[in-house]
Amino acid sequence: MRADDALLARARERLFTAVLSDTLDGMGHTNQAFRPNVRPLDEALVMFGRARTGLYSEVYSVTPGENPYELEIALIDDLAPGEIPVLACQGSPRIAPWGELLTTASMARGAVGCVTDGLVRDIKQIRALGFPVFHGGIGPLDSKGRGKVIAIDVPVSCAGVHIRSGDLVVGDADGIVVIPVEIEQQCLELALEKVEGEDRTRAELQAGMKLADVFARHGIL
Repeated sequence: MRADDALLARARERLFTAVLSDTLDGMGHTNQAFRPNVRPLDEALVMFGRARTGLYSEVYSVTPGENPYELEIALIDDLAPGEIPVLACQGSPRIAPWGELLTTASMARGAVGCVTDGLVRDIKQIRALGFPVFHGGIGPLDSKGRGKVIAIDVPVSCAGVHIRSGDLVVGDADGIVVIPVEIEQQCLELALEKVEGEDRTRAELQAGMKLADVFARHGIL
């Protein structure tokens, strides 16, 4: 069930990937964190929004007269405020789907980040724009003649996680967590409760209580 705006606002303010990952584990969803090789361009930035998926396939040529960016452009132009393009490249070292111009276009649409298990380029310009981008590597390659989007808004596997358009995507310095839309309200509510418990645990540890005693009391570590 989708969370309402008030719950989403509280979640953006208070939650982070580690507590969300723990909460999802407790709900029986133990494969919702991206592989650790997908990292942020800027660890100071946090990303929280809804996925819009694009599925890439490797290619080795460009068909004469073809626009190799057709579906990629369609996805970016259709972004709505609060959305995040999630570009699944199967970890290909040949596909660099993201750069400065797509960042600029996405920001103009109100997008709040980008995720890809492929490569990114133009990283100095992207960092200067302050746009959260999570990537599987950095390289100067154009995707033209190497990869193209073959479908948008379809279920994809990105960095080992199954993700669909509409799922919540949260990214920070620890990585990326995906929350399936069907359980997002329950997950966010439980995660907020866990954060409150961690706050109590932290306060008692700072006061000098022993870790064993605090853990026995709250069961949080």
